[in-house]
Amino acid sequence: MEFETIIYEKQDGVAVIRLNRPQVLNAMNRQLWTDLEAALEDARGDDGVKVVIITGEGRAFSTGADLKESKDRTPEEYREYLENLQEVSRRIIRYPKPIIAAVNGYALGSGYELALACDIRIAAESAKFGSPEARVSSSVTGGAMRLLQDLVGPGKAKELLFTCEFIDGKEAERIGLVNRVVPDERLMEETMAMAKKIAENSAFSIKVIKRGLELAKEASLEALMDYEVEACLACVFTKERQEKLEEFEKRKEKRRT
Repeated sequence: MEFETIIYEKQDGVAVIRLNRPQVLNAMNRQLWTDLEAALEDARGDDGVKVVIITGEGRAFSTGADLKESKDRTPEEYREYLENLQEVSRRIIRYPKPIIAAVNGYALGSGYELALACDIRIAAESAKFGSPEARVSSSVTGGAMRLLQDLVGPGKAKELLFTCEFIDGKEAERIGLVNRVVPDERLMEETMAMAKKIAENSAFSIKVIKRGLELAKEASLEALMDYEVEACLACVFTKERQEKLEEFEKRKEKRRT
């Protein structure tokens, strides 16, 4: 597939999406959101893809919304843009396959929010995270008002959003914003290693577990535990389950001999 604003590749069960507007530090315009959504839809429909990685080409993950595109919008056009952006963010949050953000350089504004919407975040040491919206009389989108609190707690979320302070990869790891921080030169190596580790496991199991983790944020404990029963039953009666059990028995038998 050919895209205008992203580079899209697949290898070993992993789809890699690179935001590709390096001349503007991957500032996100309408075309980039459209291309990103199209690539995610392709990966969703490809049974060979088990995990998706999103990263940035060049010196940044993304510095956020492209202000050149937004400055001349009417209120109606701005509402339409924001509602479309929110819908893409919902699809990323609810995406059935794991998405890992490999954060290189700046992740600001809607670029920051894109990373928050992913399931796992791995950051380069030089990464810079920040929500500068309050500096320019704007506000956050992409579900960040909840996603950020879920990761770092309400107090720290308020501090970051109110002060517009930027933090580096090491601080992001310390406060729980990212899962792991790695040297810049090892970012994609480490991210790909984690993606392949995930890809070795049952895609169906991960799909139902991911759905349950989202459900846990809104459902009662009773509803969640009912879901867990149905999810487990759906997994254990698949053909893949029988194949995995046979592989396990063969490995066990081999160890005995």
